[in-house]
Amino acid sequence: MIENLQYNNERSQLAIPEYGRHIHKMIQQVMAEEDKEQRNKQAQAIIGIMGNLNPHLRDVADFQHKLWDQLFIMSDFKLDVDAPFPKPDAEVLAAPPTPLDYPQSYPKYRFYGNNIKGMIDVVVDWEEGELKEALIYVIANHMKKCFLNWNKDTVKDQVIFDHLAELSGGKIVLTGKGEVLTDSENLIRLSNKRFGKGGSRSKHKKYRNPKQRRK
Repeated sequence: MIENLQYNNERSQLAIPEYGRHIHKMIQQVMAEEDKEQRNKQAQAIIGIMGNLNPHLRDVADFQHKLWDQLFIMSDFKLDVDAPFPKPDAEVLAAPPTPLDYPQSYPKYRFYGNNIKGMIDVVVDWEEGELKEALIYVIANHMKKCFLNWNKDTVKDQVIFDHLAELSGGKIVLTGKGEVLTDSENLIRLSNKRFGKGGSRSKHKKYRNPKQRRK
């Protein structure tokens, strides 16, 4: 028995290890079948087994398409059966992914993030009106909240106005317009509530056994 032991490092590498070696062996047996009609029946049976191994994916769009693609991948694209979907291209799957273009901008005030700078650049080109003023006010309030996330102390509205004017290249000036942003305490409270910090005590009453004698 010891001489017949076979370690995994001596076996062929699995294309999709999640399905295990038994599924791969079944696919190899289907590939060795000479009758195409029998191959089609056996391939359908294997697809059914693969679907049972992933019941949580039944509601995913194109679930059957994914299973057939995985079947061909595990057969090294050599399985000759009549599939209801086109056979995947091995060269496309083997091609390396396209590298992502990461943003290379380094904002002066990093606690605001790049999205705030992008929003400011967009709103600057908008036509003057109530919608533009409302969006500027929303951006200023969000900047104040970001500032308080970085510095837990309070911050004056004038500091936010100065940063907004600087980030917009002097095109957005709220100083002297009488704008008042949301109080720092309210912004900190909303932020803590969002992340579940400092929540109130549980309002559920303590369970009392009705048979327990009251003292």
